[in-house]
Amino acid sequence: MTLIIDAHQDLAWNMVNLGRDYTRSAYEIRQDEKNTPIPAFNGNTLLGWPQYQQANVAIVFGTLYCTPRRLDQGEFKTQNYETPQEAHACYRQNLEAYFRLIDQHPQKFCLLFSQADLNEHLEKWQDHLQEQSSPPPPVGIIILMEGADGIQAPEEVEQWHTWGVRLIGPAWAGTRYCGGTREPGPLTKAGYTLLDHMADLGLILDISHMDHQSARQALDHYAGQVIASHANAEALINHIPINRHLKNETIHQLIERNGVMGIVPLNSFLAWNWRDLGGRDAIGLDKYIAQIDHVCQLAGNTHHVAIGTDFDGGFGVESVPHEIDTIADLPKLIPLLEEKGYNQDDVDRILSGNWLRILQNNLPTS
Repeated sequence: MTLIIDAHQDLAWNMVNLGRDYTRSAYEIRQDEKNTPIPAFNGNTLLGWPQYQQANVAIVFGTLYCTPRRLDQGEFKTQNYETPQEAHACYRQNLEAYFRLIDQHPQKFCLLFSQADLNEHLEKWQDHLQEQSSPPPPVGIIILMEGADGIQAPEEVEQWHTWGVRLIGPAWAGTRYCGGTREPGPLTKAGYTLLDHMADLGLILDISHMDHQSARQALDHYAGQVIASHANAEALINHIPINRHLKNETIHQLIERNGVMGIVPLNSFLAWNWRDLGGRDAIGLDKYIAQIDHVCQLAGNTHHVAIGTDFDGGFGVESVPHEIDTIADLPKLIPLLEEKGYNQDDVDRILSGNWLRILQNNLPTS
């Protein structure tokens, strides 16, 4: 059976902001939230520990994320900021949520900081797959900072690295470091300095949400590993009015840097006008497969594309392809990839191997 690595899940934001308990089933969480404002605000959850196990999701990149106050919406306002100091405190709350999770539920979740941690974790999963009678292993979490405003000054990166952050995406919207989604702009002077400090520490750079200009500048400048944890190919999304996804030239540049991009199964990232096309019933996983195939065709191989669901990042089951009810349905990608002509090695790379290569080559040794 194929393991799955998902490079983007907003777990801490949901735990802190909405009180979601991902040690439970997605269906239990939905039932608990049935008569609350949460589904209208963030959708019905796609995540729960039993569903991780059903899909053999071995590792996720768990984000640290907070919303700039100028863009905050709805009644859930505990995780927003205006100043660098507020951002720092907010991102620390996210980080502490992960530490509480693994302290209270070590049999269900663990944090992975190093190659040694990764190898030990993978051994447990391989043993479990070979002997299904063994207890299910925990889901491994690797910490990804989404939006770098929580870093008060570039030199503070070292402290976040000590705390366990292994990947940083400088942007969500625009930040002090670069232009971002709906707020275009270049890398700032502080942004270049941030990248230099990150490279010195061996951190992985995530260009998701960076503006086209700042992403290209980062790909030119950054000395370390570059990925896009959750971004789709702009060329396949009709009438998209925002700078959220990667142009073909940026994808080519990412490929040249031996990077990987995680494809997002969000309907508006597959067809911007999906509601006009007939709603959820009109959007199938074939459009998700088309995104994967597009990157493979640009690369000429299957080494640069993977999974980056962005669950539960502002949307839920109402906004994903109709074949997906929870994360347990990700293995439905396997026969669709095979029908497209991809062999077992290709499938393994797309579902986990490409992210595994990035981690094995870039996590600290111990």
